[in-house]
Amino acid sequence: MDYVSALLPPIVMAAFFTALVVVIVKSQGGPNKAKEDAVVDAALARAEGGRQADGGTTS
Repeated sequence: MDYVSALLPPIVMAAFFTALVVVIVKSQGGPNKAKEDAVVDAALARAEGGRQADGGTTS
């Protein structure tokens, strides 16, 4: 019976981790994906514009 008590915590953690990954994968995309992408694109453009205005070089 000791093997059951030794294996139970890792099995429970694996189940919760698997459920977490499934939730994360399912939440990707959806109706807000375009809005999120637009926000990221605007932030990247703003950062790139600031870098070019400073005369910095890209490597």
